Amino acid sequence: MLDVCPLSLVDRCRNVNILTFLRAIETIGEAAGRMRARGELEETMWRNTASMFAAALSPFLLFGVAAAQDKAVKVGVLNDQASVYSSITGPGSVAAARLAIEDMGGSMFGKPIELVYADHGHKPDVGSTIARRWFDTEGVDAIFDIYSSGVALAVQGIAEQKNKILVVSMASSRDIGGKSCSPNGMQWANDGYEVANLTVKGSSGDKPTSWYFITVDYTAGHSIERDAQKIIEAGGGKFLGAVRFPLNSPDFSSFLLRAQSSGAKNIGFIGGGADMTNAIKQAAEFEIGRTGQRFVPFSLTTVDIEALGNKATQGMPLVLSYYWDESEKTKAWAERFKKAFGKLPSDPQANVYSAVLHYLKSVKAAGTTDTTAVLAKMKEMPVEDLFTSGARIRADGRLMRDIYYAEAKKPDAMQGPTDLITLVKKMPGSEAFVPADESECKLLKK
Repeated sequence: MLDVCPLSLVDRCRNVNILTFLRAIETIGEAAGRMRARGELEETMWRNTASMFAAALSPFLLFGVAAAQDKAVKVGVLNDQASVYSSITGPGSVAAARLAIEDMGGSMFGKPIELVYADHGHKPDVGSTIARRWFDTEGVDAIFDIYSSGVALAVQGIAEQKNKILVVSMASSRDIGGKSCSPNGMQWANDGYEVANLTVKGSSGDKPTSWYFITVDYTAGHSIERDAQKIIEAGGGKFLGAVRFPLNSPDFSSFLLRAQSSGAKNIGFIGGGADMTNAIKQAAEFEIGRTGQRFVPFSLTTVDIEALGNKATQGMPLVLSYYWDESEKTKAWAERFKKAFGKLPSDPQANVYSAVLHYLKSVKAAGTTDTTAVLAKMKEMPVEDLFTSGARIRADGRLMRDIYYAEAKKPDAMQGPTDLITLVKKMPGSEAFVPADESECKLLKK
């Protein structure tokens, strides 16, 4: 009889998918049972077969339990640590993940929960190399954050291939949860469709108007622009064109001049981080507001408002799920984050906390780090944390959470230095995110 997992091969056996083995045993057992019922399997052979199954299965199950309890839970944060988006994700996301680990007691299965992090540099090949190393040799079970659509799409494919987990806090390409969706991938916070949907409708006041776009020239920017155009035209508005700019552009003067000359009432800016703050500063220098046009950034965060000030950002829209002044719980967590990191948290950073916490709760409930079991628990259990209540993960991996449309306050409306925005409208996920019947995700077609 074959020894399924002898002690001499324990390290090699750790990579065996327990559930796959169990299904194989079950299938063979059922076939033998049918043969016995038809008289095709003699009594003695039937008993010998049953004994063989029991002998093979028993040590495997014992090993499976021991392996699950023996392996440390290990998570990775992969994002922009030093470039254009580092202020809104970066090291702050790592700090948020640490707080989630702390809230789970810091250990599981008798071992400390481990955390690693790295910078993908917005390069899919770099992100892919890191993800493969983490999954193959460093024992990472799940990767979080990303904040780059190109990297997210590449890593999501690897996670599915390796049967690991990817939870993207924010990445805007519709393909992540659309035609490239994966049972191993999830989107936790903003995505391109929802940002375009709420920003266009909120900024337009549900009235038809005209738009011209200044769009970052990569996957996420193109995706948001396409969604925005569809939403504008569906509402009776006019899409007057767009100009593209490369990531990390220091000078937006030529792009702003083209947008001004379009005559559009709204100049939509699709880009974030340092690109967006530079564009907002230069738009103020061009006095765009005085000509009757409105400069509308699509990725503004509270971190950007703090950096630029409310005088420069007043009236500009935000789409977010976490804001520190929303409730006593969000205020308390913000103070805790500030004590740990030195700054107030951004929406993406809070969502990394939320995602890591839910993952760890699911591992604990499953009693194992086995991906199949953990994914089942993540999708079975509602997401509950300091700013999320009862949200569930849709088949395409989209967390159907509530979302706010907000606007930066005027300086004279602020009650203090951290009173930055007004929460204008709260939208349920069913109204904010792409409808299931409009998605290209194969997992929603079942």
